[in-house]
Amino acid sequence: MRSYISTKSDINGGRFLLLLLLFSLAIYELITAGFNAFAIVCIIPILGLIAIASLHHSMFLFWSLVIINNFLQMKGINWPIPMSLPNEMLEILLLVLAIINIKDRHFERMGNIMLFTLMIWGGFCTLQVLNDTCNIGLNIGAWYTGARLMAFQIIYAFLVYSIYISNPKILTKYLVLWGLLSLFAVFWVWKQKTYGFTNAENAWLWSRGRSTHVLQGGSLIRYFSIYSDAANFGIGIAATAVAFIIFGITSKIKKHKYFFLIVGAGCTWAMFPSGTRTATACLMAGLMAYILLSKSIHIAVPFSIIFGIFAFILVFTKIGDGNQQIHRMRTAFDKNDASADVRKYNQQVMKKYLRDAPWGIGIAQGYGSVPANNKYNVMSTIPADSEYVYIWIRTGRIGITLFLICTAIMLGGGCWIVLFCLRSPSLRGIGAGMCCAFVAIQLGGYGNQVLMQFPNCLVFYGGLTIVYILPHIENEWIKWEAKELAIIEEKKRLKQEKREKSRVKTWLTWK
Repeated sequence: MRSYISTKSDINGGRFLLLLLLFSLAIYELITAGFNAFAIVCIIPILGLIAIASLHHSMFLFWSLVIINNFLQMKGINWPIPMSLPNEMLEILLLVLAIINIKDRHFERMGNIMLFTLMIWGGFCTLQVLNDTCNIGLNIGAWYTGARLMAFQIIYAFLVYSIYISNPKILTKYLVLWGLLSLFAVFWVWKQKTYGFTNAENAWLWSRGRSTHVLQGGSLIRYFSIYSDAANFGIGIAATAVAFIIFGITSKIKKHKYFFLIVGAGCTWAMFPSGTRTATACLMAGLMAYILLSKSIHIAVPFSIIFGIFAFILVFTKIGDGNQQIHRMRTAFDKNDASADVRKYNQQVMKKYLRDAPWGIGIAQGYGSVPANNKYNVMSTIPADSEYVYIWIRTGRIGITLFLICTAIMLGGGCWIVLFCLRSPSLRGIGAGMCCAFVAIQLGGYGNQVLMQFPNCLVFYGGLTIVYILPHIENEWIKWEAKELAIIEEKKRLKQEKREKSRVKTWLTWK
């Protein structure tokens, strides 16, 4: 008995000592490093409990990652830690749990061309730690922050999706959750238009966002929903619309078909209040890509006709010009647009400076981090206005060329799978939707700095990862889909029998 009491006392004493040490560390960090460091130490015990619970419920962490990723940049949510950290912590924890439960995971599915290209791009960004083009010394911390957002988060997304999207049920749940989150973003932009902004949204709109989101003397507002800004929202929701329209067209299960089409229609509508002109081109490019991937004349012909009518109305007519958002979207096709001329001028300036910097000014160089008397100061302060231009500035012509090659290989591999490796039409539709959405978001990255933003990076690079998983789960998908369709048919049969019995009973009663 004494031994038992002694053991319990030792355990409780150890726990108390550990908590005391953590509390002391938290107070020390609060005094010396500020609230952010204090908050990080305080959540360590919570993270420990989550990690222990997640050993048996790892999918809960995966769904949490998907949901949190969607709300990271919502105005009014003040994270006590750097914004990218929740995603990164959850991804690393998911990978650790997968290694612990290695027998239950399909690591062999990761051996594909997408992983190969991501390793090349990640390796290049790792070598950028040695880039001191600006001659101001190496900054490991700043380099890691830049490399994490430019390369490592894509690798994390690939690994997590490859491991946890493991069967048809999880894939379907993921598509439904993505659709619900997208509908919430659509609802929120409707709420902003109809009932106005929250206090936090108003504070951002009339301060940092005023020059880009309050136009024409305040008569035109660009809405941003739960995203960081209107450009990020418009392009992300347009790419989402592309995916769900294609999912809806190709799905065999009616309840999924209707849900996907509703999401696609809602996202298409939500694109316009953003006032993001590039979003229109993204939607059109994604749908055009599907014409090539459909492998069906019955789909390609009507799709081409509808797409052609939509493009003709938008480009060659003035229909809907009375709506300010539609009018602004239409200016995307104006060759004499003033903002496009400014971007071209800025890029000519960049080109002159980057002739002497083939490796770029370095991933570690943030906005204004280069001293004023430095040759490359202007390169750290000039607006990039595009994800591709941002990568070009930081990694030079070598980096942007490598990034484009890696992107083309990843997308090409996904399209090859859709065209030649999948038998199921509905599964091919999911793959095509992911590939076409990836085309749309990449075009958005050419026009705006949105490609590596939240939630786009996880959603669309994770989506392309799913394409590479589809051949591994196709046989299981075909069986699952047949079973679901059989259940639906059985329910129809029972309903029909019930109706017929009811009619016979009514007739006998009347007789």
